Amino acid sequence: MQRVTLGNSDLSLSRLVYGVWRLADGKDQSPATVRAKIDACLSQGITSFDHADIYGDYECERLFGEALKEQPSLRDSMELVSKCDIALISEKYPSRRVKYYDTSETYINTSVENSLQHLHTDYLDLLLIHRPDPFMDAVETGAALDKLIDSGKVKQVGVSNFQVWDWKLLQQNMSNRLVVNQIEMSLLERRVFTDGTLSAMQSDAMSAMAWSPLGGGSLFGGTDAAIRLQPIFSRIQAEQGCTTDLIALAWLLAHPAKILPVIGTNNLDRIKSVSKALDIKLDRETWYELWTAAAGQEVP
Repeated sequence: MQRVTLGNSDLSLSRLVYGVWRLADGKDQSPATVRAKIDACLSQGITSFDHADIYGDYECERLFGEALKEQPSLRDSMELVSKCDIALISEKYPSRRVKYYDTSETYINTSVENSLQHLHTDYLDLLLIHRPDPFMDAVETGAALDKLIDSGKVKQVGVSNFQVWDWKLLQQNMSNRLVVNQIEMSLLERRVFTDGTLSAMQSDAMSAMAWSPLGGGSLFGGTDAAIRLQPIFSRIQAEQGCTTDLIALAWLLAHPAKILPVIGTNNLDRIKSVSKALDIKLDRETWYELWTAAAGQEVP
C-alpha cells in the first residue's frame, strides 16, 4: 500500500483511509464485526482510520475502541484520526437547544479526552477541526491545538471543510503547521479543483483527504451524471477488469496532489477489495473524459 507523508511532518497515512462513520449502522455492532473490518483493512495495508467524536451519535469511537481493548497491540499497527467541534442535538446531551460549532479550548480538550478514552489509546495521530466555526477565536483555538501537540496527546493537527481564508487565519495563530484539510471531493464534487482550494493546499503543504469520494452513491444511481458516465465506466471495466466504485476512487488517486480518499463502505466484501483501486491506470485524457461526462459539458 502506498503511503503519503502529511505536509512537511513526520506522520504518514496509508493512501486509502477507512472512514468509520457507518460503524454504528446495522444490528451487528459487536467487537468481532468491528474487528473483521479492521483486519480487512490492515491485510491490505490500509492502516489509517478516520473518526469523529459525533459519528454514530457519539457511538462509533466507542465501538471501534472495544475492538482495540480486546487486543491493544492492534494500536501499534494503525493511525487514528479524529475530529471535533460539532455539537449535535443528542439524547446524550439533553440540555442542548441547537446544533452548533465549538472551537473553544475547553470543548476541544474535552472532545480529545473523550476520544482517547473511547478508543482506548493515549494519543491521536491526527486531530482535525471538523467544520469552520464562524464564532472561532483563532488565538484560543490555535493555542489549544499547539498545547495538545506539546502534551503528546495529538501528534499532528489539521482541519476539515475549511476554505483558504479559514485555515490561514487559524494557521497564523499557531506555532505548529496544519498538515491536512479533509474536504468533499469526487467526480460529482469537483469545485475544489478549480476554485483555488486544492491549489492553495498544495502551496501551503497541506495534504488533501477526500470525504464522500463516491459521491454518496450518486455515481451509481439514475442521475444524469451517472448515466453519462456509465459508457466510460463500462469501457474501463472491460479494459482493466475492475468495478465502477474502484474507477471513481482511481480518478482521485490519479491526481498529482496525492489525494487520500476516505472510504466509508460498511460492506465487508467491498472493504476487502478496495485496495484494487490503486492498480487502475487512468491517463490524462481518460481523467478528463470522466470529468467531462460528470460535468455534462467539455472544459472551457
